[in-house]
Amino acid sequence: MSIQGITEDDIANYLVQTPGFFERHAELLATIQLTSPHGNRAVSLQERQMEMLREKIKGLELKIVEMIRHGQENMAIVDKLHRWTRAIMLTADPADVPSVMAEELKNQFLIPQAAVRVWGVKPEYADRPFAQGVKEDTKSFATSLTMPYCGVNSGFEPVGWLQDPGTVMSLALIPLRHAESAPAFGLLVLGSPDPTRYTADMGTDLLVRVGELASAGLARLVPAA
Repeated sequence: MSIQGITEDDIANYLVQTPGFFERHAELLATIQLTSPHGNRAVSLQERQMEMLREKIKGLELKIVEMIRHGQENMAIVDKLHRWTRAIMLTADPADVPSVMAEELKNQFLIPQAAVRVWGVKPEYADRPFAQGVKEDTKSFATSLTMPYCGVNSGFEPVGWLQDPGTVMSLALIPLRHAESAPAFGLLVLGSPDPTRYTADMGTDLLVRVGELASAGLARLVPAA
């Protein structure tokens, strides 16, 4: 049979489509020599296959180690979220929930600064610090947020609620509401002197869950929706 016009792809396709070829010509396997990826020495096909298998196993081991690391990190986050939620649930006086919520966020998640404001509260809570000093523009902005805002400090009013607003370089603003489509009744602000702590391209899944739990914990301060 003439080899004129036959390409390497043609040969490869033939071998793939003819699985019995090497069974009928088993002696060829012992004579095939390949170049080792770990030097210029020639190795047998079997040795090259073993090297490829070892490399594949090494890659799988690295993936397993990475999965274990991610699993450990996720479990650590779950533990922190659990302790934070438990502290809120154990707070008997609803008026104490905002301060407990902010302090426990800082303690559990190593957040430098945190603050909470709630508006439209029940009359008995209207004179509390957490119900004071929120402008209408901020209330409208909180309601407009469908996801937590993460980014640079651009002079947002909520930064002024923090203990040391002059040091805040990045922040997260988390709206608080009874339901997904309901108007916001509060805002949770997290601030950091690190400009990369909260960025526009970061994932917000954890912050969304923090917002949902915070909303549930603070719902006792406002009339039922």
